[in-house]
Amino acid sequence: MFETADRSAQTEVLNGLTLGFVADPFIRWLYPQPDAFLKHFPRVMNFFGGRAFDHGSAYRNGDCTAAALWLPPDVHPDEDNLLACFEETVAPEKHTALFATFEQMDRIHPREPCWHLAFIAVDPVRQGKGMGSALLKASLDQYDADGRPAYLESTNPANLSLYRRFGFEQIGVIETDEAPPLFPMFRPPA
Repeated sequence: MFETADRSAQTEVLNGLTLGFVADPFIRWLYPQPDAFLKHFPRVMNFFGGRAFDHGSAYRNGDCTAAALWLPPDVHPDEDNLLACFEETVAPEKHTALFATFEQMDRIHPREPCWHLAFIAVDPVRQGKGMGSALLKASLDQYDADGRPAYLESTNPANLSLYRRFGFEQIGVIETDEAPPLFPMFRPPA
């Protein structure tokens, strides 16, 4: 049902993921205008989670209506390009809150090597049919065999119950006065 995606499928995967974040509270706070969201969010995803394409940890279904980008242990986002992208594409009045959010993310991120779920999404017209659960289960089954924990920051509180069903536990809240909160979650290997 799911296959790995390499750089040749990057655009298609990022487009599918973009659809899944169309109503995400944090992402749409960054890019409230539809044109800015559609233009810039795929770049953000590439800089934050795109290294998954190079490590065999980007997953998709056949038509990219469900996809996930996992960063392997000790593989990190492209922080320099990500920060430059934010400075260029996010409204300047949001920079203080955005960069404070990322500082908190860095402080709470587990220090032990873990799989980091950078992005997972299902096209809204396909949501509610178990695709996100199936994708998450397939990924976690593989990573459990690796014996490493998993970590994520949920940008949408509506998704917390899904992650909890798969053994993730909330380990804090990342919040500033202006930005919607993020919910860091950790899962020990099963």
